[in-house]
Amino acid sequence: MTSVASVKLLDQQEEQDVAVSWEDQQNINQFSKLNMNQESLNEILEEKKKELEYLDDLQQEMELMDETVKYRVGDCFVTMDLETAQENVEKEHTLLKKEIGALEDKIQDIQTKMSGLKAVLYGKFGSSINLEK
Repeated sequence: MTSVASVKLLDQQEEQDVAVSWEDQQNINQFSKLNMNQESLNEILEEKKKELEYLDDLQQEMELMDETVKYRVGDCFVTMDLETAQENVEKEHTLLKKEIGALEDKIQDIQTKMSGLKAVLYGKFGSSINLEK
């Protein structure tokens, strides 16, 4: 089954030949940089959330253990008692939650800046510019 792409011709009123000033180009470039930065931070955030989920699972598994465990430190494993390992996992969990919160704050700041730039650019260019993903 083939799909047909729809093509819409712009009306005379929608066709705008607006001159792009240096300031406009700087705003467009800034929006593009912010968009790329946001996408990068979103990827990092997703990785951190997965890592947090793994730590949650690990904490549940460790509750069922009653012996020493091998705990990864860097590239090697160290044998430690269960209580110390649980404390270390809890510290990692807390640190990771702080990192996730900081990433979410950065993403929110970027979205705020992008919204401001969108308003300025759509105000000038209208439907002649597409700033959506």
